[in-house]
Amino acid sequence: MSQFSAEDEAELQSLLRQLLKSVKERISGAPSVECAEEILLHLEETDKNFHNYEFVKYLRQYVESTLGAVIEEETESCAKGDGHTIGSGQDTLVHAVTRRARESSQYKQMMQTLKQTMMVIVESLINKFEEDQLKKEEMNRNSQHEQSSSHYTDNCSDSDSSFNQSYAFIKQEQLQVISEKLDPSRPREVRWEALQSLCCAPPSDVLSCESWTGLRRNLSAALADPDPDLSDKVLRFFAKTFSSSPLNVTREIYTSLVKSLESDFLYHKLSFPTESAGMDVNRPDIARLLKQMRLMNDFQQEVTTFWIRHPEKYMEEIIESTLALLSLHHEHGIGPHGSEKALEPVHFLSLLDIKATWFKKWMHGYYSRTVVLRLLERKYKSVVSYRCHLHLLLISYTAWIVVPLQSFQRSFYSAKELEYTYFIHSLCVLGRLLMYTNGRKLFPIKVRKRRDPVTLTDLVVSACLINFVVCCCIDSLSPTSMVTEVLKTLCERTECAVECIYQTPVIETLLAPIFALLKGKPAKLNSPESSLTHIADTLARIATTQRGLALFLYERKLVSAEGDGITAGHVIVQFTQKLLAKELPASTELENSPAVKGAFIFVCRQMYNTCEGLQVLRPYSLHECIAKAWRKTSSLSERVPTPVPGAIPSSSSQELQNAVAWEEVLLDNLLNFAATPKGLLLLQQTGAIHECVTYMFSRFTKKLQVSRCEKFGYGVMVTQVAATAPGIVALHSSGFIQAIVVELWSALECGREDVRVVHPKSTPMDPIDRSCLKSFLTLVNLMSSPHAVWELLGHQTLPNKTEYNLREMPTSIIDVMDRLVVINSDAKIHSLFNYEQSHTFGLRLLSVMCCNLDSLLLLESQYKLSDILLQSQKDNAIEASSEFIIDGLSVERNHLLVRMNAIGGPSERRLPPRALQKGSDPYPWPMFSSYPPPNCYILDVPKPLRTKQDQVALGRVWTDLCVCLCRYGLFLKLLREDSEQDLCLLIKHSQEFLSQQRVTLQGGYPGHDWFSSTIFLLMGGDVGRSLSLLLRFSRLLPSAVLWPARLYSSMHLPVEMAQSGIPPLYSCTAHYVEMLLKAEVPLVFSAFRMSGFTPSQMCIQWLGQCFWNYLDWPEICHYVSTCIIMGPDYQVYMCIAVLKHLQQDILQYTQTQDLQVFLKEDPIHGFRVSDYLEYMEGLERSYRGMVLTDMRSILLKST
Repeated sequence: MSQFSAEDEAELQSLLRQLLKSVKERISGAPSVECAEEILLHLEETDKNFHNYEFVKYLRQYVESTLGAVIEEETESCAKGDGHTIGSGQDTLVHAVTRRARESSQYKQMMQTLKQTMMVIVESLINKFEEDQLKKEEMNRNSQHEQSSSHYTDNCSDSDSSFNQSYAFIKQEQLQVISEKLDPSRPREVRWEALQSLCCAPPSDVLSCESWTGLRRNLSAALADPDPDLSDKVLRFFAKTFSSSPLNVTREIYTSLVKSLESDFLYHKLSFPTESAGMDVNRPDIARLLKQMRLMNDFQQEVTTFWIRHPEKYMEEIIESTLALLSLHHEHGIGPHGSEKALEPVHFLSLLDIKATWFKKWMHGYYSRTVVLRLLERKYKSVVSYRCHLHLLLISYTAWIVVPLQSFQRSFYSAKELEYTYFIHSLCVLGRLLMYTNGRKLFPIKVRKRRDPVTLTDLVVSACLINFVVCCCIDSLSPTSMVTEVLKTLCERTECAVECIYQTPVIETLLAPIFALLKGKPAKLNSPESSLTHIADTLARIATTQRGLALFLYERKLVSAEGDGITAGHVIVQFTQKLLAKELPASTELENSPAVKGAFIFVCRQMYNTCEGLQVLRPYSLHECIAKAWRKTSSLSERVPTPVPGAIPSSSSQELQNAVAWEEVLLDNLLNFAATPKGLLLLQQTGAIHECVTYMFSRFTKKLQVSRCEKFGYGVMVTQVAATAPGIVALHSSGFIQAIVVELWSALECGREDVRVVHPKSTPMDPIDRSCLKSFLTLVNLMSSPHAVWELLGHQTLPNKTEYNLREMPTSIIDVMDRLVVINSDAKIHSLFNYEQSHTFGLRLLSVMCCNLDSLLLLESQYKLSDILLQSQKDNAIEASSEFIIDGLSVERNHLLVRMNAIGGPSERRLPPRALQKGSDPYPWPMFSSYPPPNCYILDVPKPLRTKQDQVALGRVWTDLCVCLCRYGLFLKLLREDSEQDLCLLIKHSQEFLSQQRVTLQGGYPGHDWFSSTIFLLMGGDVGRSLSLLLRFSRLLPSAVLWPARLYSSMHLPVEMAQSGIPPLYSCTAHYVEMLLKAEVPLVFSAFRMSGFTPSQMCIQWLGQCFWNYLDWPEICHYVSTCIIMGPDYQVYMCIAVLKHLQQDILQYTQTQDLQVFLKEDPIHGFRVSDYLEYMEGLERSYRGMVLTDMRSILLKST
């Protein structure tokens, strides 16, 4: 079907005619030929029936019959790859096949044939159309009786509506006649008929005619005509042009409209209404102007969507004409007497668009924003100046600030309401200007009747003052709400905040009422509760940013108190304390306002949920104040009576409901102390940690944000809480861990229930499928700490059932261990739908947990994991052969067995990879099913001999640990072959010494004493020297942080800290690690936040086991000696140096969402203490005064 016959051409012509009839309405509504072409070109995108047209079906069939064989051949060729390659720019096979088909000779021949045939068909249709048109014109001339309408009646409709009528082209002579008839001197009927005819003409023809200048002048006169019919008809023509013409046409119409309005306001001044009269929008002259302004404003808001596709000069014309109109200001000043001034364009625009949406859209894009700001700077600065003048002056006339307009339609506006809408409109315009650098460059600006120019600070201070002078109003258009929204926007942009908000007069203005109330003086506020709530909201936004937080915490020049300066943070927390304690005699109503108290606690929260903020505010014991208020409120909320169906709620029950809401606010703010290590200790000491974690779990299940100022969820806070024993207990009792386990099992074994199974689920290619990755990382975060492992798995036996129901779902960590990790029976294998994937998940989780040596010891002692893994390897061996079946699980087990049995830094041990290699030998690493591992994994030294009696006396796990430690010492050539008994003896004496200094209610240290083992190796295995060194070292301050077992439940600690279950290594060292990391290596700190992991948790693992398995032995020695000689604060600096060393890796693994796994499983390659000693000395100069002082204050009794 490559050629068309005569019958084919006739059929195609008929189908084309049918298509044109179907889209006749679309084409006839086009203002020009170009627009009609655009409509046809984009018909497929806009017409839902496009593929149902017979013409389209015919063409599709023709293309398929011509190119079908070519497409099939190219598809097979690309699929097989027979000498063809898909270019790098091609995304899919479809793109490649399409390109080759279009390059084929068949395609070119088809297009040539189709083009020739369609030209013949279209020419035939045009000829027939011209014949029909001539006949139609002849009939119209014969039937025409009125000579006056003979010039244009054959080309346009007489219908009143000009929006949906068809038209042909109009002649220049006809437009000249229309222009003459629109002359203001002509009778109304003649002008009406001319406008009627003009509405039928294509706008592009109207604007391109030679008489457009005169026509434009006459249209402007018609717009200003008192006759509403004439002005409405012109507006209808303008509206039609706006909706259907390109920008080169509409900008002429827009500028005409704006010029007409400008002339109207300039030469026909409308008096501003008096207080009693007001403005009636139904008054003819007001209604006419409002309609014109409404059309102008509609176009202003729509034009931004397409003016970027046109030359900039068109946009500049539109913007300049608008600014010229808005710059019209009469010379009379603003005052309390409305008769002194006139109505201006901006009054009407404010009524129509009170929030200045048009200006917001114009300033949004850089393309238009540069033009607006350039014109404001060069020619129309008065637009900004007058708004500043109004803004500043209205602050003095507090009576003018009224309750915002209601949303329902109305026809009467008082003088106050007009001024109010103007004020809100100006506030929005000024707020948008301040967001941009060039907008702020407009200031300082000269303002009428003011000697000094208005600066940015003056403007922001005046905005803040609105909160003081405005009465209470909950409307979204209230001045306080609008000002707070503007200030919030400025706070979110760093440059804006620095230039506008972080200025001494601004902060002093915001804090002035607070200062007055603290001194016992009444604050000058019309509505104290509303004003203080908005002030607190603004302060919270400032404290959310890093620069604003530093301003509140450290800048003493902001607030000048009696005597020495005081920081804003201190003022805010003092005020909050007095609010909670009800110690503000000057304002008792505020003490009973949960809204004000909650707002100011929230400001404090933005400070104390950071390490540096908590450091400054800690002396105030705000956690105790909030906890005291919570306990008091909780006792009230417990009295809530059981609701009775149908009973009318009493006022007392409403009060109790308010008490419940206030209790949740207090719990929410208490919970945020857990955002930092030291804050978590304070939260635990309040006794409310269980209630706070339960509240967090309730919000977590609802997927709620932490707060309106937080960008992340509760991931970081959960990880922080899980790092401690009391925290993980609270998480377990709240149901959080059960929910995580159930979610994991649903993703791993059940799959999503809301997904229709059309195709079988694809086999996961990654060890941890993407659908389970989130659950995996959550479990890693929860189980990273040995405290979590001890609390959740300590003294817990595996169920090891003989049969598992397929519907039985795990609900605890011990269930996860039983079903996914310790798979030692066929019953467990058969209970899993996805055995390999699920067991791989369990082995990966176990691998991460075993990176913590204390967790490894507990798991090995309770569950004999090595024996189970070795037996699984033996079961995977080929019978009658020493070879093993290599699969994903055997490779995982091999890696895990070596990790559990070998000790050493990055260059002291080898771990087999988990991935297969390409080539003939995909896995060259030997597998084994019994200890010891092959020599390629372990250190090549003779193994110490042990008697059976020794094993019984020491315990199997403890013996194996001593073997590993001594093997490591032998490799380092530090120990003799018979050093195991000496190490055991040292640990025994050390435990006996430390137990004498512990609180009697607590048990022994729940882990191995890695510091004592390190000293044993340093002393060459000499028990006497090691013990002597430990006893003398215990009297020094560095022992408190280097030797974790030293202060575990020690009597040298304050009682509440000793009984808290939170070690000083976490609440002190880890706290300062996070604090310094945020200041010194912010990218790494942000990476931890994004991953939901915490630097403190990783540092606790490094420090708790003295960097064993993470650093080589020489660097471990350097770490210990540096902290002893240089000071205990070097422990903090050491962690910062390590994290700085790992910065690039941390950023990379954050992107791949496995930062936790990388930090826990990989050793620290390439780190040398000597390389970072100078860097650590710099940290000492900056932070020693703070870090070392805090360490000494906590551990004062021990030194």
